Amino acid sequence: MPEFMIYALIAGLCLTVMTGPMGSMVVWRRMAYFGETLAHAALLGFGLALLFSLPTTLGVIIASVAIAILLSLLSRNSSLSSDTILGILSHGSLAIGLVLLSLLPGVTVDLESILFGDVLAVTSQELMLIGGVMLIVLPLLLVNWQSFIAICVQEQLAEVEGRRVKLLNNLFMIMMALVIAVGMKVVGVILVTALLIIPAATSRRLARSPEQMALFAIAVGMLSVVGGIVMSLQWDTPAGPSIVTVCAGLFAVSMLLPQKT
Repeated sequence: MPEFMIYALIAGLCLTVMTGPMGSMVVWRRMAYFGETLAHAALLGFGLALLFSLPTTLGVIIASVAIAILLSLLSRNSSLSSDTILGILSHGSLAIGLVLLSLLPGVTVDLESILFGDVLAVTSQELMLIGGVMLIVLPLLLVNWQSFIAICVQEQLAEVEGRRVKLLNNLFMIMMALVIAVGMKVVGVILVTALLIIPAATSRRLARSPEQMALFAIAVGMLSVVGGIVMSLQWDTPAGPSIVTVCAGLFAVSMLLPQKT
């Protein structure tokens, strides 16, 4: 098997180990728009990284984390609804990022790979970065899993139980920012939210517990990555959209199955 394909498979599989459980929480809390906002912020981070001659992945992580923190502050101190704030941050950061990229002198940017990803071009350094983020996110998920579940069920009740809801919400947003930042390389800015949402939505119909749903979402994501990469190599289709296409196909199949109660 060619080295680039091994890197692509490892990168995609590592990403789905994170997007499975985190996407499940996004579905439970109806935060799909939040994921999209962070994905759009990633494009702004990419432009800022080029402007200040920083590593692009570092710029994406900084911008995504900054938007997550800003969203948390605005949600607590604004009269606007959360979806309105998300809309402003999402489209604003996307537009600023695109304008910034167009104004950078002497810089040629492969906008298609940014928007739709290029998992087949993952390097060993990028693979190490994805693995590093996974080693940060997974322990945090395991340690705080029950608290995250409690917040998903009823935030006010979780606070009464003594759980540090605000701190956990901020932690979850930062973890999401990290996952989306490294996921951008695999499926791109436009499609990274789909890899969070669709496997979780697929597994929701089949699972009987939160843990089952997270594990099924990981499995669906892994099948999508393998199937999408094979499709891309077989028919020369874009890898990122191919992964999401397989993912959507698995969701369609799940709709034909009886839902678990």
